[in-house]
Parts: sequence; C-alpha cells; structure tokens
Amino acid sequence: MKSLADIVNELRLYDTEREWFEFKENWFEAKVLGEYISALSNSAAYEGKEMAYFVWGINDDTHEVVGTNFNPDQNVNGEPLKHFLARQIFPDIDFRFDEIAMENQRVVVLSIPKAKTIPTAYAEERFIRIGSSKEKLRKYPEKESFLFAILRDGFPTVENTESEYQDLTFEKLKIYYGAKGISLNPMQYKNNLGLYTADGKYNIMAQLLSDNSHIPVRVAIFSGTSKADNMYSVREFGNQCLLYSLDDVLRYGDVLNIIQADETDRIVERKEVPLFDNDAFREAIINAFLHNKWVEGNEPMITVYSDRIEILSRGTLPREQTMEGFFSGESIPVNKKLSEIFLQLHISEKTGRGVPKITEKYGKSAFEFRENAIVVKIPFNWINVMGNKLGNKLGDKSVSGDEQSVHLNETQLQILNYIRDNNNITKNQLQEKTKKSKTTVDNTISFLKENGLLERIGSNKTGYWKVND
Repeated sequence: MKSLADIVNELRLYDTEREWFEFKENWFEAKVLGEYISALSNSAAYEGKEMAYFVWGINDDTHEVVGTNFNPDQNVNGEPLKHFLARQIFPDIDFRFDEIAMENQRVVVLSIPKAKTIPTAYAEERFIRIGSSKEKLRKYPEKESFLFAILRDGFPTVENTESEYQDLTFEKLKIYYGAKGISLNPMQYKNNLGLYTADGKYNIMAQLLSDNSHIPVRVAIFSGTSKADNMYSVREFGNQCLLYSLDDVLRYGDVLNIIQADETDRIVERKEVPLFDNDAFREAIINAFLHNKWVEGNEPMITVYSDRIEILSRGTLPREQTMEGFFSGESIPVNKKLSEIFLQLHISEKTGRGVPKITEKYGKSAFEFRENAIVVKIPFNWINVMGNKLGNKLGDKSVSGDEQSVHLNETQLQILNYIRDNNNITKNQLQEKTKKSKTTVDNTISFLKENGLLERIGSNKTGYWKVND
C-alpha cells in the first residue's frame, strides 16, 4: 500500500491541478473548505478515482514542497473543524486529515472518498470541479446527469455502453482474424469478443470492430511547428473496423519516416538515418488506440508538424494507474476487452514495454498529461541542413535544389506530395483529390518538371512518377 507521501509525489508530477486534487500553502476558510470536500468527492467519482485529496504545504504553481502552518485541529466557532465539516456534509463520507513530513517540511493531507450512492453535498448544496475551479453542480445539468448515471450504473466502458448504431456487420473482422490464423465461431464470436451490453444491444466495442465504426481516424499534416501554420494535408483512415485503421496508420508512419543519408565521416558506405524511431512511433500509436477513451465517441489525433509528430489519446490514466507505474511499464488498460483482443491478435504484448521503449528513446518529457488527454511527442531527427527540401514531404513550402531554392504554392506542394505518396497516380486522380481543373494540374506538373522536382519514367500509360528530393 502506498504511503501518503508517495501519493502526494505522484500528484506533484502532473503539470496542473486536476479535478480530484487541490494544492494550497496556508489557505483556510472553513465554509469554502466544506464546499471543496463536496466538489472533490463528486469529481473523484466523475473521473473514476477512488479518492480525492486537498493538500496543504505544496505550491499550486510550481508543485514544490514549501510546508504549511495550517492546523486541522483548530476550532471553528468553538467547534472542532472536523465536526464542523462532518455535520454539514451529506451523506457521511469518511474524510480524514493527516500530517506528514516531506523534504523536511510539514505537509497536511485531507483524504476525501469519492461519492458512492448520491452526490456529496455541503450545506445542502452539491459542488463539482470544472478544471481547477469549484462550481455548483446544478449549474451544469449534463455533468450532474452523467454523475448520477455513474453512481447508479457504474463507470461507463466500451463494454457496458450501448452503441447508437445497431445495424452493424463484422465481415472485415472475420477476415482479419482469419489472416491471423484464428477462426471465429460464427455462432459465438460476438459473445466471446464481448460485443453486447447486458441487455443484448451492440456496445461501443462492437461499433469499433464493425465494418463501419462511424469513427474517423485522421492524420493531419501542418506546414510549420504549430496549428497556426497552414494545414497542407489530412489523410483519412477511419470509418472502418478499428483493426484496419490501426494497420493503415502504422503503414502511413513508414511513408512519413524519411530515410536520410548521413554523409558525415563517410569512409565506405553512407549511414542511413530515419527521421524518427519507428519502434517508439509504433508503440505510441498502438497505445493511443488501445487506451483511448472511446466511450465518449472521440478518436485519437495524430498531428504531424515540421519538427515532430504528436499522438494524442483521449482520457487520462486509468483509475488504478499511478504515474510511477505508468512510466515503469505497469500496464493497466482503459478498455480491458479491447486489450484482450489486441493480445490475442499479437498486436500488443502484456510485457508493458511500450512506455519504457518510448522514454528510453525520447525521455519522460515525450509525454504530456493534459486535462483530458495524454500526448506523446516524437521529435524529428533532421540531419540535413537543407531541411526545406526534406521537410517538403511533411508540408514545408519550399524545395531546395542543388543550386537554387524553388518556392512552391499550396497547390504545387499538394500535388507533389500526392505524387510522392503514390507514384502511379493519374492526372484525373490528382484532379479529384485537389478539386482543381485539368489545366491547373497540367500546369503544375509542367512547373514541377521544369524545375527538376518531378520526372516521368516510362510512357504516360505504363510509366510512373519520380520525385527528385
């Protein structure tokens, strides 16, 4: 069992306060503290946490241990603080104050159990946390309704949540299993794979694995280092069986992962250096699909910038997961049945090597824990100072030749990259993809050829395009 000091240190690892914990130094207002107990208790239930914490002695900006003089044994209007709070909290919850020493400083921890059967109220008012703010629950009817649903039926999962789509088919799923050498029992596979809710309706798991998941999975490519720069391409891999979407995204990673020639200190053979570590990319993508909070209907986001890839999965760490366990590879799946399927199909392993493999290559700073998402940032290893030339594949607006720099407009850049992705693409297909006229496509190809960026190898009918980086 973890000590309170261990728990506080795990909370300190978050970049900002979350809905289930609050840091203060010496602050104290008895009435407002009661409201915080209500808010944190309800938010713990809402976020799937067993406990919430109010901690004195930690700076809420830097999360440094600074110590406190807060006294949990003080009186309020002649009544012990604990009695003052407990008398006005309904239903009764077993909150408690503890004093601990951390870094030779005094720290006070108020441990607050999550709401169990009904929301926790203080002075007949229910509160909840919105980000790091304390608000009255009745002001947020959707959150109030969701909290009551959690307390009544349990935390929603892909297994117990009914899909809004009930006309689902699974032909591609059968083919996928067959390609892995596994035969699905036509009479039992839906039950075996957990595709039904308790009342016999297709669940979110069934939707994800169906022929049309109704969930988009996209890779967006921006021309610069932020979303303020122009978006030059969006590739769509969703709205199909999730297993195929995953395979498609992993294959697209191979397209993005440019192999660069490192001529430094070359003696005999040049060294080939990939743009990024493929193993780390693969683990990050699989984890994003596996641990995404699919129950909310939102998909992972894969965003490519000129200097990195960001892979975002919705949701936060699982309820039982700690930050220390996360980085050490103690895998606790968010979607347990989906995890079993990934293991059965040998897509993932039970060794928990994914996160350690990423941190070994890029460090813990590769992970960013946001309020409702976890992001993995994989930096690019550009070795060529002529980065614009190589970066064109990822959206830069210029391409450098040996003696000159050719600046491309958006249409020229778009067509060049479509050709790079498919060197057998036709002009008619380019018209369809770019929504440009035949004249524009012809003129663009002529420009690219005249500037040495594009060649046609072979005949127009049987040949193919060659992009000259």
